[in-house]
Amino acid sequence: MSSRNIPAGIWVLGFVSLCMDVSSEMIHALLPVFMITSLGASAFTVGLLEGLAESTALLVKVFSGVLSDAIGRRKPLALFGYGLGAATKPFFALATASSTIFAARLVDRIGKGVRGAPRDALVADLAPPEIRGAAFGLRQSLDTVGAFLGPLLAVALMLATGDDFRAVFWWAVIPAVLSVALLAFGIRDTPPSRMMRANPLARDSLRRLGPACHRIVLLGAVFSLARFSEAFLVLRAQTIGVPLAFVPLVMVVMNVVYASAAYPFGKWSDRMAARDLLAASLVVLVVADLVLAVADSPAALAGGVVLWGLHMGMSQGLLARMVADVAPPELRGTAFGAFNFASGLALLVASGLAGFLWEAHGPQATFIAGAGFSASTWLLLRRF
Repeated sequence: MSSRNIPAGIWVLGFVSLCMDVSSEMIHALLPVFMITSLGASAFTVGLLEGLAESTALLVKVFSGVLSDAIGRRKPLALFGYGLGAATKPFFALATASSTIFAARLVDRIGKGVRGAPRDALVADLAPPEIRGAAFGLRQSLDTVGAFLGPLLAVALMLATGDDFRAVFWWAVIPAVLSVALLAFGIRDTPPSRMMRANPLARDSLRRLGPACHRIVLLGAVFSLARFSEAFLVLRAQTIGVPLAFVPLVMVVMNVVYASAAYPFGKWSDRMAARDLLAASLVVLVVADLVLAVADSPAALAGGVVLWGLHMGMSQGLLARMVADVAPPELRGTAFGAFNFASGLALLVASGLAGFLWEAHGPQATFIAGAGFSASTWLLLRRF
């Protein structure tokens, strides 16, 4: 099956994600430094902002998925979410106080929470079941291309503008507007006749999700517990003496591998047992953690980062496809909302634990614990 056989709507959704990620990462790659150096914010303020922003997105994800099922439409909610994200971008360039950044970042994350579940449900609605893994892999791959193009563009523009943060933030408005335009004019919504407008939270509706969907939601959370925030990859680069100017390349390398692997493994997942591919991805994550635990050179660090990105490419699109496979079409938004919420909450817990281990026992303990969690998840997966 060639990527040319994937419906055009999936490609459009992938480029919608790519453009918004380019815009967001152009800003987020510079935002902590901008807040501290230009606005006089403290590191505590930056950390508090990130925690509140991600927590807000988690809460919104559940309700947006439920609402998309209740109204029988995916596109309006996705468009509203992307529109909110685009509308916040000028405020980063205009900000003269941390309070403005706080407000813009929170609204941006609300937009991310609103669009996530309806967009994933729309991918599932548009993709034929026999190529659903490839479709989710392609969308994830294009999304991740944006995640590494954004920081690269930010670095290039900082060099071109003489470290003018605000100029870079204004440039970030362009891909955000393009993202909304692509979604508005390039996607047709799911016909209402294919969806049952009902209360997704009613007892009968929740019962129709079934044990299989509940297991996938739990599995997603367990996977997230085994994989803490990629911010610790950046911190690991600092501990082994990578020059500060090159530390952001850690995320570029990780996302390049992630983007390159997501579509091929998504396509492969359409022809093999999902559990076997997930188990293989956990083996890769165990090795990545162990390599990062003992890394004492940039080359060793790069090896661990490449393996981490490979794990992401093998697992993330596949988990989304598994949700789509087991959820009734009219309840896909609710299912994706629950999955995203559970996975995001588990990732916050895992990252908090990783930070505690880092402070108390050093980076080696953090990555060894990650390897242990991953191995435990592999054992649990054999029971699913």
